[in-house]
Amino acid sequence: MILPTGHPVRHFDRIDSTNSEARRLAELGECGPIWLLAGEQTDGRGRLGRGWVSEPGNLYATFLFSLSEKATAVHQISFVAALAVHDTVANLRPGLDARIKWPNDVLLAGAKFCGVLPEVVGMAPLRVAIGCGINIAHAPSGTPYPVTALGGNLGVDVVLAALDHHLKLRLRQWDEGGGFASIRGDWSVRALGMGESVTAKIGHEQREGIFRGLAVDGALILQEPGGGQVHVHAGEVTFAQLEQQRQKSS
Repeated sequence: MILPTGHPVRHFDRIDSTNSEARRLAELGECGPIWLLAGEQTDGRGRLGRGWVSEPGNLYATFLFSLSEKATAVHQISFVAALAVHDTVANLRPGLDARIKWPNDVLLAGAKFCGVLPEVVGMAPLRVAIGCGINIAHAPSGTPYPVTALGGNLGVDVVLAALDHHLKLRLRQWDEGGGFASIRGDWSVRALGMGESVTAKIGHEQREGIFRGLAVDGALILQEPGGGQVHVHAGEVTFAQLEQQRQKSS
C-alpha cells in the first residue's frame, strides 16, 4: 500500500508492537520513510512504559524516518506529532474540540483517544519511530483515566492517510528543529489548561502552580504561588481544568 504522499505502508495482521518492529528494521538498516501498520498489537506501549490496549478496529501505526546530521532536539518531535494528530481530528471530525495535554496526549472533552510515542531507534543516520495509537471504533475499558474513541464511522485507512498528510506538513514546518518556535506557538493555542492551575509530580516531589506555557526546549513552565518558575521536563502532570471536565461528564 502506498499513501498519497508516496510513503509506503507495511501491514501486519498481528504483531507485538509497531515501534518494536521499527527498531528491528532500523537495526537491519531501514531508513524509511515508511509506515508500519498493525491490525492488532500484543505488546503495545505508551508513555512512561505503560501498556496500550491494542484490539482490532483502531489505528496502531509507527512512522519510521531518518533525519540529517543538522537535526537538533529530537524530543521536540513529540509536539510535532501531537499537532499532526490534532490537525487530523480537525480535518476528519471538525465538530469536535480536541485539546493537547502536555506533552503529546490529545483529548476530546477531557478523555484520551490517542497516544503518541516517539523513539530514537537508530543512529548514523539518526532514525526516529513515531508510534501512534488512535481509538477509532472503540475505547478500552478499565483504564485509570477517561478514554474515548474518534467514532464517525471512519476507517483505519482514512485516518492513516490524513495523519500521514498532516505529519508530513508538520515535520516540514519543524525543519529538524529550525522551526520549533513556530511549532511551539501552534501547540500553545491548542493546549489544555494554559493559564490554569496545574500539579506536577516530579519523582517523589509535588509542585503546584499556573501553567504559563512551553519553554524554548519544550518544558512545561509552572509558575509557583511565590512567583518563581519551575521547568518540568518529565513526570506526571494534572490539570485542574481537566479534572473539572471529567467531573462534569461523570
